Formats: sequence, structure tokens, C-alpha cells
Amino acid sequence: MDDHTTTTELPPPGPTVRGLSRSDQRDLLSSRQRNRRASYAKWVLLLIVLTAAIGGATHWYLTKDEASTDDAYTDGRAITVAPQVAGTVVALHVADNQRVKAGDVMLEIDPRAYIAARDQAQGSLQVAEAQLANARINLEWAKEEYPAKLAAAQAALAAARAGHFKADADARRQRSLPKQATTQQEIDTAAAALSSAVAQVDQAQAAVRQAELVPQYIGEAEAQVRQLEAQVALVRAQLDQANLNLSWTEVTAPQDGWITKRNVERGNYVQAGQSILSIVTPEIWITANFKESQLDRMRPGQKVDIAIDAYPSLKLTGHIDSIQLGSGSRFTAFPPENATGNYVKIVQRVPVKILIDAGMDPAAPLPLGLSAVPTVHLAGPVSG
Repeated sequence: MDDHTTTTELPPPGPTVRGLSRSDQRDLLSSRQRNRRASYAKWVLLLIVLTAAIGGATHWYLTKDEASTDDAYTDGRAITVAPQVAGTVVALHVADNQRVKAGDVMLEIDPRAYIAARDQAQGSLQVAEAQLANARINLEWAKEEYPAKLAAAQAALAAARAGHFKADADARRQRSLPKQATTQQEIDTAAAALSSAVAQVDQAQAAVRQAELVPQYIGEAEAQVRQLEAQVALVRAQLDQANLNLSWTEVTAPQDGWITKRNVERGNYVQAGQSILSIVTPEIWITANFKESQLDRMRPGQKVDIAIDAYPSLKLTGHIDSIQLGSGSRFTAFPPENATGNYVKIVQRVPVKILIDAGMDPAAPLPLGLSAVPTVHLAGPVSG
């Protein structure tokens, strides 16, 4: 027999196999082995099903008070910085991803044109203040001068009336005298004196009427003062604006944070309102988009465990801050119009803001937009 041929030893004949041929005995042995293997497979399959059922029940029991989603990411505030004035950048004090503090000067714009505008506004203010001072002096002079002129005109009118009374009396006297007691020359002189006295009265009355415009003259002087006061206020506002524009040539950081998306270099000409960089503030939170079916027991204040894909070893804890009053699709540029067309029900997702309480590592910063997996403990206490 060949060396590679194996021989199966048959069991000694017993009561169950006596009288059987050798081939029948082999068939009986194979049948028993198959039965044993089938029985073993059934037990293994049963054990696997039982283990899976126990594992599933255990998992359900352990996670029945938890809600999790992988549709979550780190979020925060990215402040867009733009200059308030136009000009050439003459100094740049920040680099990409640099940490800055509120008030730090990040870049400087050429200030020469704004210094000239400030100096011009200062000169205009000095001229306007000098004109205002002169107008106030004129007002004080008018308050004294015009009443005095009125009094003088009234006195001159009284004197003219007295002269008219005397001239009228002299003229009547000359006309009543006999021709032998006077001469025609004296009569003519008295008549001329009367006419002159009448003219003087008319002239004095006109002077009084002119001098009686005292309120108008004083009002004119007061109006001139008010006009120049408004001019001074206007020029002072222009000076304030010029000083403000000059201060804006230094672009400072509005908040603490990190420089991102810097697109300006020294020598660039920038326009007012042009976006030149952004600042990401230190406050970071998680925005998680949970399915609407997960919101039933979710409340602000519940504890949350947070896993960050970028840092698997980082274990963060936090709590729900708020739940947005509207699904994400409601605030898109083109929200769905469910009242038109064919309607297909789609599970909506609602953004939930989660604040990080502990676990942050200064050596592992959290950029905005990192994928996160928050797990909310629905059965936990809710803070006030």
C-alpha cells in the first residue's frame, strides 16, 4: 500500500454492527460523525444568537437614556476685521494663526493724508471760534447801543417838538401884531422858523421810528451768534471725524483670539470695509444636529460626553446650552415649500448648542469645524 494512503480503523464489531459488512460499518461511522457535527453547529449557532441577544439587550439597557449623533462639529465666533479708512498698509504686526489680545495693533495704514485733514479741521475750528467771539461782542454792543440810540432819538423828538411849539407861538404872535408894531421881515423869519421846526419834528419822528427797531437789531445780532455757534459745532464735528479717521489708521484687535484667513500684506492698498483677516475667539462650543425623533427627552442643562475625531484621547464633558427653535432646513437660503408639489416626509435635524465644561487641553486647540460625536445623558439632572 502507498505510504500516503491512510487507513481508517473500524471499531470492533459490537452488538450494533455485528453482521454488517465493512462498507456498511464505514457508512454508519460517517453518519454518526455528521450527526455530531450538526449537533455541535446547532449549539454554536444557538450560543452565538444568545450572546448577540444578550449583548443587544445590554447595549439597549446601557444606552436607552443616551442620545448621540455624528452630525456634529466644533463651532465658535469668527470675527471679520475690515479697516474703517482706505490707504496703503505701511506696517503689519501679525502673522497667520498668531494669538492676539483685544486692543493689539495688527496693522497700520499710511496716516499722512488723515493728519493733514485733521490739521485743516483744527484751523477751520479756530477761524470759526474767532468769528463766534466777534459776533458775541457785537451782540453785547447791540444790546447797549440800540436802546441808547432809541433814547437819544426820543429826546431829540421832544426837543424838536419844543422848538416847534416856540416857533409856532412866535409865528402866531407876529401875525397878530399890528403892522406898525412889526415888520414883514420879522413875520417871514417867524414863518421860516416854524417851517424849520416842523421839519425837525418830522426828522426826529423818523429817527424814533428807526430807533424803535431795537428788538430786530438785537435779534439780528443773536441770529448771527447762533449761526456761528452752529458753524463752530459743524467744524468741531469735522475735527472729531478727522481725529477718528486718524485713529482708524491703526487697525486693532476687537477681541482676544487667533488670526485666521489673513489676506493682506505690507504695501497693499486697502479699501474701507474690505475684509482683510478674521479672528477666532477662544470660546468654543459644539453644534450638534440631532434628529427630531431624538429631542423628546432632551433639555437644556443635561450632561454631554464629547468625543473629537481629531483627538481620540481627548475626553470632553459639557452640557446642553440651548436648542434652536427651528430645523436646519428652515434657515437655508431656499427653505422647502411643503405646501407645493409632491410631499416626501424627511426626518429633520435640529441644531443643539453644547457648551464645553471640562477636558480642554491647551496643547490641543480645537479649530472650528472639527467633527465631534456628542452623547447626551437624557436621564441626568437638568441644571437651572
